[in-house]
Amino acid sequence: MTNTFLTREEIIELTSRKQPKKQAETLRKNGIPFFTNAAGYPVVSRSVLEGKPQKHKPDKPRWQPAV
Repeated sequence: MTNTFLTREEIIELTSRKQPKKQAETLRKNGIPFFTNAAGYPVVSRSVLEGKPQKHKPDKPRWQPAV
């Protein structure tokens, strides 16, 4: 079973940066989506890099008048 998120070591390898702020800067620059956890470290979903489909919410149907 694989982890859902990259490890801190994998993020260091991906960004070639050790400081969390520099990691976030590099991820932003390369268009890799992430969020920052409470400790200030960037968190990257493994599925983003592996290209696996993500579950997403279906679009809401648009309102149409009953004519």
